[in-house]
Amino acid sequence: MAVNMDSEKYYIEKEEVTVDSDDDFKYEEVPIDDDFIPPDLEEDLDLAVRTIHEANEDAIAKASGQVVVKSAVHQKPEVVDDFVRNFLIHMGMWRTLDSFQTEWYELQERGQLKYADIGIVPDVYTRNQELENEIEFQQKEVIKYKDAAIKAKDLYVKLRKERDFHRMHHKRVVQEKNKLIDDIKRLKHHYSQYPQNLEALKVRYEAAMKEKMMANLEKDRALGQVIGLQSTIQNLEAFQGNVIAKTEIIKTMKGPTHKQLLMERQKKSEFASGDVNNQPSDFKRYPNDSDFPVDQGVNPMLNQIKGTLGQAARASGFRLSNSITAHSHAISGVSLHPRKQILATASDDHTWKIWAIPSGEIIMTGEGHSDWLSDCQFHPLGSSIATTSGDSTVKIWDFSKAACVHTFTDHTAAVWSCSWHTCGHFLASSSMDNTAKVWDLNSLRCRYTLRGHVDSVNTVEFLPYSNTLLTSSADKTLSLWDARTGLCAQTYYGHLHSVNHATFNVRGDTIGSCDAYGVVKLWDVRSVAPMASFEVGPHSANKLGFDITCGMVAIASNDSTIKLYEILSGMITSLAGHEDSVLCLLFDSSGDFMVSGGSDNTIRIWS
Repeated sequence: MAVNMDSEKYYIEKEEVTVDSDDDFKYEEVPIDDDFIPPDLEEDLDLAVRTIHEANEDAIAKASGQVVVKSAVHQKPEVVDDFVRNFLIHMGMWRTLDSFQTEWYELQERGQLKYADIGIVPDVYTRNQELENEIEFQQKEVIKYKDAAIKAKDLYVKLRKERDFHRMHHKRVVQEKNKLIDDIKRLKHHYSQYPQNLEALKVRYEAAMKEKMMANLEKDRALGQVIGLQSTIQNLEAFQGNVIAKTEIIKTMKGPTHKQLLMERQKKSEFASGDVNNQPSDFKRYPNDSDFPVDQGVNPMLNQIKGTLGQAARASGFRLSNSITAHSHAISGVSLHPRKQILATASDDHTWKIWAIPSGEIIMTGEGHSDWLSDCQFHPLGSSIATTSGDSTVKIWDFSKAACVHTFTDHTAAVWSCSWHTCGHFLASSSMDNTAKVWDLNSLRCRYTLRGHVDSVNTVEFLPYSNTLLTSSADKTLSLWDARTGLCAQTYYGHLHSVNHATFNVRGDTIGSCDAYGVVKLWDVRSVAPMASFEVGPHSANKLGFDITCGMVAIASNDSTIKLYEILSGMITSLAGHEDSVLCLLFDSSGDFMVSGGSDNTIRIWS
């Protein structure tokens, strides 16, 4: 019987796969997890017990000399007709199978079939059939192994590429590590030179400060000499004029009387001494200087207080009504227009802006300062605005000209705050140079410099309709000044930390102050003693303000809340709305709403 083979033949050859590995390249060893067992290797307890039992029986039988007979599978030879049927079924010859069975059974019924014809199939045919089946099975196995070899080759190529990639990545990481090590060594070497450089800079700084001090002393000495020489020259000129006059008198032979000589000598002495009391009453050294108004002690705002006393009951019911994202940096100061619903804001982004409230529409933006802005204040007439900045200047902006009309530059350090006199002719400012200054807007000069604080003057404020100034300082004190003379009238002691802000109530009989530890004090102006003291800390209290009824105090706190203190009951409540420190706040003059600004770059309107 012929065996049909496919035309395509496969041959199994032995091939060796060479692995090109670098002996110098070291990989990190991956530890083997002993706890991991593949699912196909998991043991079955019953199978293990049965296997052990059979092994024990075999060992006992072998020891006793018994022969263990195992059941064998005998294969019965296939008869001829079954072989033919199976062959025809296997080949799909169904009609031939029907004809074969019909003829086979007819011959069997007639008795024409002999035993030799219906016996078993010779071994050669059975062997051929088994070989055909084996060949077919081997062909399938060859195809399967070929597919497995192709997949293994692809996997090998893939793994080789991944190995090359990881090797290259490892080399790059090693190079970066070596570079970082070199950078760290270089930085350490550079850092080791810092102490020497700092010591040298410190010596140079001390030498420069000494030279500066000596230069200031020489400057003061030179100024004294110049003033002395000027007075000597004036005296010489006066003496020369007298000699000439006496010569002319001698020439005319008309000598002065004794009374005339005494009067002339008195005039000379008055001129030499420079007594201002002998000057005319309308004499002005600076003709453009403004006159301070007379202190009458009358505040027109007191009439409004009487009309708003009924609002005191709802003063503690403030709620957030609007929020405006006004600047790109923290808002350090706010000011309300005296007549219109307009708000001005000053920010650390070097700009000030004007907004319509409560709509939040922007009206104007001012740029010109070279550093952060600390405060802004509307002119009492609302026609201009003053701004203070960390660039140590105070600027006046005119709305009609939409420009800065003047800049005061006498401060030597950052300027913290400013305040207008009610008449609008004077502006006060406080600075980190430990002074406050009073500026004249007509002569555009500094009228007085208020000296007395020994640390930064954080705020300055005019008492409305008065010439009295209030300052708060980082030296933990408050001071009252007379703006007409520049002299300190009273100092308040009691704070243990830097005083961040101080302000009058509308009546002018109470001063409120807050410090860097959250302590708030209310002072009686007449008795120069604290009326009340309470804490809203430990966060810093940045600013405070009295409402129109003088019955409540609002405090801007560093804990992102506004504290409301009712003076009569002593109850403290908090207003939450800001997302960062609250830096400034201000009550409306009508008592209808309150405005606050903070480090979250927003303005919050509470009504």
